[in-house]
Amino acid sequence: MIIKSDVEECKKNLETYIGRTVRLTSNGGRKRIIVHEGILDHCYPNMFTVKCNRKPADSNQELVSYSYVDVLTKTVRVAAVTVASEAETQAS
Repeated sequence: MIIKSDVEECKKNLETYIGRTVRLTSNGGRKRIIVHEGILDHCYPNMFTVKCNRKPADSNQELVSYSYVDVLTKTVRVAAVTVASEAETQAS
């Protein structure tokens, strides 16, 4: 069972990543995994938002939002992207 203090702790942990690049992995159903990578934009009381670039040539940004409960129930997995992993992704 998820209690309010768990949600508040999750929010505090995510607030440390505001302005940093994160990778979100979520289950899209029917064996489909959705991966978003972008900058953690805001942490609101019940949800957080991430600004994602669709493609390098595309200047439009996609804004995705998830609730802290999604993270706690492992519907969404959040990982910080380090400079070394960004370099590996670009080299591939």
